Amino acid sequence: MLIVLDGAGWHVASTLDIPEGITLEFLPPYSPELQPAEHLWPLTNETIANTYFADLGALDQALADRCCGLADNPDRIRAAIWFHWWPQFA
Repeated sequence: MLIVLDGAGWHVASTLDIPEGITLEFLPPYSPELQPAEHLWPLTNETIANTYFADLGALDQALADRCCGLADNPDRIRAAIWFHWWPQFA
């Protein structure tokens, strides 16, 4: 099994015991094209930036509403995460 990880600090441990049959592969640093989900954060942050929320539940609801709205607009998501070198499927 291959597990792909980015370079986040919690993805490294000097004493980690990796079981046989599992290989860890780290993405190169500064490679956002290999982690397309990183490009979704600005789309969700548009809704919450500079906004006061009375509690965590209100923030959660605002983000849930935004994600549902984005799910109804796949072209907007595609525009944020598409890279010219990705293969295109018919």
